[in-house]
Amino acid sequence: MPDLHARTLVEAHLFINLTLAGGTASEEVARDHERWTTLTEGEDSWTLRFDGPPDAGAGEPIELQVPYASEAEAREEGARFGVGISEVLDPGQWQIVSAGYARRVVDEDLRFAEDPTGRDRYESVVKGWEYARDAAAEVLKFMPPGVDEVPPAAFWTEMGRAAHEREPDRFTRSRLNDDIAFYQESLDTFTALYADI
Repeated sequence: MPDLHARTLVEAHLFINLTLAGGTASEEVARDHERWTTLTEGEDSWTLRFDGPPDAGAGEPIELQVPYASEAEAREEGARFGVGISEVLDPGQWQIVSAGYARRVVDEDLRFAEDPTGRDRYESVVKGWEYARDAAAEVLKFMPPGVDEVPPAAFWTEMGRAAHEREPDRFTRSRLNDDIAFYQESLDTFTALYADI
């Protein structure tokens, strides 16, 4: 596998998770990949390495470098997944991540409304809406100025191309802006209702 550079540790973990989910990894391994993942410190970057069980489906260990400087820049800018355009996840994969977070958080949000107790549950819903919103914003980064949809050449993975082929309308500027606005509005409504929990 070529040298891979993620912008942040969060992005590196997402890459491993998506790589396993798109392969032949068992559901248990894909869901609990951190069990077989190590993080080591180098001179100017972390190395995140997955070397799970032989049946994990990765074929070989997955290793990503995460420069300390890019992690620090992302934190300073409040860019959860990183500043600039991802080199490890394509826009189709980001849309899959965004939709996945959105599906989960809708369910969590509804369950919380039935029983609005527990700070951990509250924080989980807040993070879910934030992650869905921020992952959708990552898709927008692949759209050049003045263009209204993500160009087909931006999709370099099978998973990403398949997502684009299934739902090309999910990759238009107006749809992405609508999704981001909906996730933000849902977050704002939730926090307004339950901030005192």
